Amino acid sequence: MNRNGRPLAQSRLRSAVRRKPCGAGYGKPVKTTVSDRETPCPEDRVNRQFTAERPNALWVSDFTYVFTAQGFIYVAFIIDVFARYIVGWKVSRSARTDFVLDALEQALHARQPFSRSGLIHHSDRGVQYVSIRYTGRLVEAGIEPSVGSVGDSYDNALAETINGLYKAEVIHRQSWANLEAVEWATLTWVDWFNHRRLLESIGYIPPAEAEAAHYRRLTESARAA
Repeated sequence: MNRNGRPLAQSRLRSAVRRKPCGAGYGKPVKTTVSDRETPCPEDRVNRQFTAERPNALWVSDFTYVFTAQGFIYVAFIIDVFARYIVGWKVSRSARTDFVLDALEQALHARQPFSRSGLIHHSDRGVQYVSIRYTGRLVEAGIEPSVGSVGDSYDNALAETINGLYKAEVIHRQSWANLEAVEWATLTWVDWFNHRRLLESIGYIPPAEAEAAHYRRLTESARAA
């Protein structure tokens, strides 16, 4: 269904089909989540409950990979759970901690959450997310870290879902020459996703519209009081 309640066929629209890369040209699958059982991990503060009553209450993070003619590159996202708004992202040739830290810094700059606001940051147990530098930056920003269990995608299902949409709507539609091409396509997609993509989970409206409606209700309630 589209935003006006009409079937996609009547609107001459076709949904993107998610698929896993296969066949020649994709190379071997890349394992993005590498955990270190010796590294202390934060507890799971989410327990698969990917809901939030307001923006900046719960962020989820994950990264995926893209095969290009110049080799594999990596794409990280940070999503605000309330309206599925992508608040931070980064494309990199390396999957080191600096890569996911850059996505976090972008999210902090965009949202500027105040310290001790109760914001939780949830991820898998990849070494990048449980590193001292990453968790230290979360603590410095007043954000509570949270991680899921080892080898269980359901513990970070919302971030996995966004990765799947990104792959279906951008990456699997063509072959990619280099990082710059993927970076530009990702920038374009994130802007479209946040401001124009209609999401069923939030009432067939874009994430930005859902957040604007939330703040509008707060303003109206304050005026009424």
